[in-house]
Amino acid sequence: MSGQPAYQPGRARTEAFEVTRSRVLSYEAHSPDSERADRSDSASPDLRQIKGTTVLAMALASGMSVANLYYSQPLLAQMGRTFGVGHAAGYIPAFTLVGLILGMILFVPLGDMFERRNLIAMACGCAAVAAAAVALAPNFTSLAIASLVLGTASIVQHLILPFAAQIAPARERGKIVGIILSGMILGTLLARTVSGFVAAELGWRMMFWIAATLMLSLAVSIKSILPECPPSEVITYCELLRSLITIAREQPLLRESSLIGAMMFGALNAFWVTLIFLLETPPYHYGERAAGLFGLVGALGAAAAPFIGRLADRRGPRFGLSLGLLTSLVAFIGLWIFGHLLSALIVGVILLDAGIQAGQVSNQTRIYSLLPEAPSRVNTIYMTSFFGGGALGAALGTYGWDGMQWAGVCIVSIAMLVVALGVHFGGQEESVRPANKNRTFDQAKCHKQIRRRHL
Repeated sequence: MSGQPAYQPGRARTEAFEVTRSRVLSYEAHSPDSERADRSDSASPDLRQIKGTTVLAMALASGMSVANLYYSQPLLAQMGRTFGVGHAAGYIPAFTLVGLILGMILFVPLGDMFERRNLIAMACGCAAVAAAAVALAPNFTSLAIASLVLGTASIVQHLILPFAAQIAPARERGKIVGIILSGMILGTLLARTVSGFVAAELGWRMMFWIAATLMLSLAVSIKSILPECPPSEVITYCELLRSLITIAREQPLLRESSLIGAMMFGALNAFWVTLIFLLETPPYHYGERAAGLFGLVGALGAAAAPFIGRLADRRGPRFGLSLGLLTSLVAFIGLWIFGHLLSALIVGVILLDAGIQAGQVSNQTRIYSLLPEAPSRVNTIYMTSFFGGGALGAALGTYGWDGMQWAGVCIVSIAMLVVALGVHFGGQEESVRPANKNRTFDQAKCHKQIRRRHL
């Protein structure tokens, strides 16, 4: 037969099977960066046409959600004066992060059961209601409870991040995770900047009315932002929760990464929760605006996330994690010795956020290679530990400030980083369990939905 060959359904199915088979073989490889993983990615459906839009949209939505957790930090002194509780207002971020932990344990694993866009829209709606409750809080107890609920609802980023890692080509997973983490970290830092200026002009309650409006807008628009993707596997909710324990028990690398992440974020949070107290004391005598501006300073470090992700892809995540931990430790030593100098404080903030970001990107790059069929549950285990460490750091930082002021805060943070370094250098290189091959077919369905959506 001459000319263009006719379409042959049997041949198309055979070619599709070979593509899927190459995916299975790549997940059986020990490392996602192996040659077989690279060949598999080149044979997979083309994802390049959505990287510039979908990934950036995911980063934006993640940043808007994570900002809810940090609006309060520059406002703590103002909140303390409103309710007459003084520095005890420093425990509000701990309530918010405890709420986030509850949300991650109870609701984030549902991303492996249901279509994620619907879960994200519901979470945004609940966050809008909770932010309004914070703005209306008549007393400190009500503020603490509303902050707990706001944290529970602010889980959008933890539904999006494993989804992005799930659809990303293995050889570019670090870069894509880094872009979304940049959105999260920028949301964290810019939340402090915006809330500091809004509170200085309009009071701290107005900031949470703005947050409620943003989350309501995201709830309405989320289905047009994100692609549709079927759940990873069929499982009941009770089995889902029980599997968290099983996964944590069977994955030593996940346990190691989770503890390191908890200590890193605890050290960072101890700094940011108490920064407003430092800036109000001599020699600074600054207020909410200055605390907010330090969020912009920290954003310089956060902007390094995509580059760190590429470094983790080339040199391995263990190298990036070592670099991040050592940079953060040096930053805190400098902040302890020279914290009374504004220039040293600025340099310390940049180094600290860059170091924590390097550790976070590297940590998450390696954990998302462990169980491709259960990304939401892997993310739940890691992030529960991560934000548990953040809540502990917020509480210990406030306690350290009450006892020894800035020196106490730095001692707490350095101690947490020393624990992280001990776990890291005493840990193992990698321990990856072979993935469930059924997940490959779920990913193929996901790719099909994405291509259809972007045609």
